[in-house]
Amino acid sequence: MKQVLNRLINHEQLDKLEARNVLVSISEGAYNSSQIAAFMTVYMMRSVTLEELEGFRDALLELCIPLDVSDYNTVDLCGTGGDSKNTFNISTLASFVTAGAGIKVTKHGNYGVSSISGSSNVMEQLSVKFSNESDYLLRCLDQAGICVLHAPLFHPAMKNVAPIRRELGVKTFFNMLGPMVNPASPKNQLVGVFNLELARMYGYLYQKGTKNFTVLHAMDGYDEVSLTGPVKMISNTTEQLLYPQSFGLETIQQNEIYGGDTVEASAKIFTDILNGNGTQAQNNVVCANAGLAIATVEKCSIMEGFEKAQESLQSGRGLQALKKLQELSK
Repeated sequence: MKQVLNRLINHEQLDKLEARNVLVSISEGAYNSSQIAAFMTVYMMRSVTLEELEGFRDALLELCIPLDVSDYNTVDLCGTGGDSKNTFNISTLASFVTAGAGIKVTKHGNYGVSSISGSSNVMEQLSVKFSNESDYLLRCLDQAGICVLHAPLFHPAMKNVAPIRRELGVKTFFNMLGPMVNPASPKNQLVGVFNLELARMYGYLYQKGTKNFTVLHAMDGYDEVSLTGPVKMISNTTEQLLYPQSFGLETIQQNEIYGGDTVEASAKIFTDILNGNGTQAQNNVVCANAGLAIATVEKCSIMEGFEKAQESLQSGRGLQALKKLQELSK
């Protein structure tokens, strides 16, 4: 690691294989926590290159416990986090609304590192069981239309990194990797990222594969469609700016999608929205993101996807997906 750190400090870059090998060595316990923290800190000071990102991704996919869902046409709705906006759990809520619309969802998530309540925090608060057992997860997919993949259970190799990320409490390149290393390798992906450079990198890497994808970055910094302004969208077929008007909506204020100050408050917002007690702004943001996931999978128009998402939320089918998952968790 000393040699690698010296090279990085001298502004050199790792190639894809070197990047992969460093992460494999971290997983094998080859480095101490100070070395790992120093390595992570380098990438807070400069951008990760495309080759480095690809190498890190390949290592985590090699080391993870895979879940075979090849019989299903699943989607993951996952943001990188790290946008420092502290919204409520928009992509997780949108996942249940998407499941309610009849699309199978393999939701990859983790505890919040740079936010108060990550996807796993709110799922745990709502008594959703975390497991990496294939039979249980496939039962969730069949009966609830969604299964929750809690990242630490599928990426045991990263146990040496988790406490350091928690102690640092800021976004690192591991935030960038989260959506790329879903152990179910879903055929479809809606990804929100925290800056435009990363959106382009994601778009480039996904175009090299077979995945059906939509990458999002709101121009005012959100890692999802926020409806507070324009959002950059990159997909298999197009690159464009979307506006609230693209969904037939008005622009909203940032404070309208603020999350709670505690995990309990975040969970209350979550259940309020699914129970039909969300504000119009909250409902619209959730349905805009779910609508894009639906449009990604079904290749329908954005407005059609949005209307299907609204129908799923208003009919209570999104809520039913959560209740079924809670029931299966007992």
